[in-house]
Amino acid sequence: MKQAVSAILSAIFVVWAGIAAAQQTYVQIEARPDLTSATERARAYAAGLSDVNGFRMASGWYGVALGPYTEEQAIQALQQLRAQGAIPPDSFLTQSNAYTRQFYPVGADLAAGDTAETPDAAGDETAQVQTDTLPLIEAQPEPEPEPEPEPAEPVDTETQQQAYRSEAQLSRDEKMDLQRALQWFGFYDGAIDAAFGPGTRSSMAAWQQAQGLPVTGVLTTMQRARLTGEYAEVLASLGLSLRLDDVAGVEMTLPLAMVEFDRYAPPFAHYTPKDGSGVSVLLISQSGDESTLLGLFDIMQTLEVVPLNSERRRSGDVYVLAGQNAQIRSYTQAVLSGGAVKGFTLIWPQGEDRRYDVALKAMRDSFRPISGAVLPDAYGDAALEQSVDLFSGLEIRQPEVSRTGFYVDGAGSVLTTIEAVRSCGRITLDEVYEAQLVAEDEALGIALLRPVDRLAPIDFARMRPSPARLQAEVAVSGYSYEGLLSAPTMTYGKLADIRGLNGEDTKSRLTLKASAGDAGGPVFDTSGAVLGMLLPDASPDGKRLPDGVSFAADAAAIAEFLSNSGISAAASDRAASLSGEDLAQLAAKVTVLVSCWE
Repeated sequence: MKQAVSAILSAIFVVWAGIAAAQQTYVQIEARPDLTSATERARAYAAGLSDVNGFRMASGWYGVALGPYTEEQAIQALQQLRAQGAIPPDSFLTQSNAYTRQFYPVGADLAAGDTAETPDAAGDETAQVQTDTLPLIEAQPEPEPEPEPEPAEPVDTETQQQAYRSEAQLSRDEKMDLQRALQWFGFYDGAIDAAFGPGTRSSMAAWQQAQGLPVTGVLTTMQRARLTGEYAEVLASLGLSLRLDDVAGVEMTLPLAMVEFDRYAPPFAHYTPKDGSGVSVLLISQSGDESTLLGLFDIMQTLEVVPLNSERRRSGDVYVLAGQNAQIRSYTQAVLSGGAVKGFTLIWPQGEDRRYDVALKAMRDSFRPISGAVLPDAYGDAALEQSVDLFSGLEIRQPEVSRTGFYVDGAGSVLTTIEAVRSCGRITLDEVYEAQLVAEDEALGIALLRPVDRLAPIDFARMRPSPARLQAEVAVSGYSYEGLLSAPTMTYGKLADIRGLNGEDTKSRLTLKASAGDAGGPVFDTSGAVLGMLLPDASPDGKRLPDGVSFAADAAAIAEFLSNSGISAAASDRAASLSGEDLAQLAAKVTVLVSCWE
């Protein structure tokens, strides 16, 4: 009876161990075609990493992996080690059933599961021995186990003529798969056409040479299995599967090992990164016409997921937006279909270009808009995500700092404060037109910008030819809220002194409560003439100025700076005072938002 119970418990243990082994997760970091190089790579990784193992894979290649882990531990390890640069960026998660025999460390066999026979604790009483009747024998150390021999490489005996004959039996799809695999590993850049011409033969020869195999230009059955098997493992790591999103009305192949559905936020269906992949997909679905499509593309270019200077192109009725930066590659494709805009965006981390290319091709080839289904403008909790910094749940690209400037000639040259443009990677006017810094005066705190492309402003500033009287009314036109409002704000005050606190004749002191965003804005008198440029708040060291004290660079000093920069400052000939409304209209024509981007 005891033996029967013991047998049942042993069986349960074996089943449990099998389930546990099936749930083990590994981080595969490399694969090699031969045992020698795979062992060398495993040893190299083991010098700096723990949990390094080597396994033979079903394809015949040899994989180097970290583990085994629980799925949660594996995800964490993948994210941390990728971020540290300790493992290749295209490392991915896989299960233990992807491996067969273990070759590293020598003697281990995690893939098969370590089991050991356990003696029955309640053994037959008749087999017990009275130990006190035996002579005392000193225990001897157990001998070290002999290392298991490394698995022998399979022998490829197929001749070149046999290889040609077996190749002739391949279907068209199988031949195209071979070309795709050669292309993936960087040996082939021709058309995927199943025609084994000189280009394909050369790529086969190059692959054979790289593997240390006899170079014949035709792959044997075993070589084809190795090549396509490794490529199949790449495809499996992407999880490319056809998905129908019947709410968005889009059907296409998605890399479902890399992304998972998260939410709808019109006009997007969000598929967010899975298992720390860093990959995201947006399905686009919105009612509208061509103007809707073009407007959507304008908005897309303001988002963080679309790199700056992405290429925008049109091919037939398909619109494309593609670009990359140091962090990501991004591709957006959209089309008008049945009164709706349908499309997708793929966002992929840099460093995994080959898997990106495979996934993008599969998505483009399979994309199909479904008529009669479109994502409503308001769906689910999308309305709760409204924010000036978000568009449908996506972050809008924001400048590092925004200040004010004003046009000083008909060519679109802009005067602003040095603070607005210091150490900028990119400068824009009204967040649309790119500009370059062409001159600056550190003592005055002013800078001159010139648009990269020709720009014709509606109007530009005219300078007051003589000093204004003290206590005269003045107004500053500026983007007080740094671009949150689409037009400049007027702030009114008085001219307190035509000199600075230390007697500088290049500055004026104003009684005016300005905001940080107003810096660089024109200071007008009541006639609309510019008597200076507002400077940033700069209290003397160790002192705090009273509220409402501001300073401006003087018009005469500005005119001299512009002249030295090749621009003749226009003088104002206005004499009559303008109404508040007319002054605001004039100010809006010459004032511009200056933004500094990293």
